[in-house]
Amino acid sequence: MRIVLVGPPGAGKGTQATRLAEKLSIPHISTGDLFRANISRQTELGKLAKSYMDAGNLVPDEVTIAMAKDRMEQPDAAGGFLLDGFPRNVSQAQALDGTLESEGIKLDAVLDLEVPEEEVVKRIAGRRICRNDSSHVFHVSYSKPKKEGVCDVCGGELYQRDDDHEDTVRKRLEVYHTQTEPIIDYYRKQGLVVTISSLGPVDEITRRALQALKREDVTQ
Repeated sequence: MRIVLVGPPGAGKGTQATRLAEKLSIPHISTGDLFRANISRQTELGKLAKSYMDAGNLVPDEVTIAMAKDRMEQPDAAGGFLLDGFPRNVSQAQALDGTLESEGIKLDAVLDLEVPEEEVVKRIAGRRICRNDSSHVFHVSYSKPKKEGVCDVCGGELYQRDDDHEDTVRKRLEVYHTQTEPIIDYYRKQGLVVTISSLGPVDEITRRALQALKREDVTQ
């Protein structure tokens, strides 16, 4: 099964991508992981991407596409994959189609995680991270620490990341609506889009996604 996962920031894509990839026995391919892996291994693509990043510039689409193509050609992706964070715009989606067509394969589905904008703001702006260990994450509404501003695990100070401030979240949503959301219409014209609600418990969202994919007659 070959799936593209889309949705706004705060929709829970990372969590659902990991869970769905495990359930479907396919690799989870995320843009962030691609960049980190190529840069840490000092591949030619990694060096090229780092040169743009060090200069404070966006990495060109062709570099991202080349990284994704290389990853999709690895043996563990022969039976399928789940793309998370790629494609990020219509030009990348078109390039992905071309890459897959050249290999004689195609996408099976585009899973769209739908969540109201105000819920996205609430989810992200309410996050608090431990300064001692960023894996310790709390939320002012959904997962409150026992003592306000203090990590339950290690006693470290909890803080709000700059990226999580409400005004920044709304700017990120604007970028999503302008750049990424159009790929949903692009894929909808191909009959590939499956939309589900990303509200509710994590397990329920996973179950909902698997059922939706099955209902669309998407098979491994």
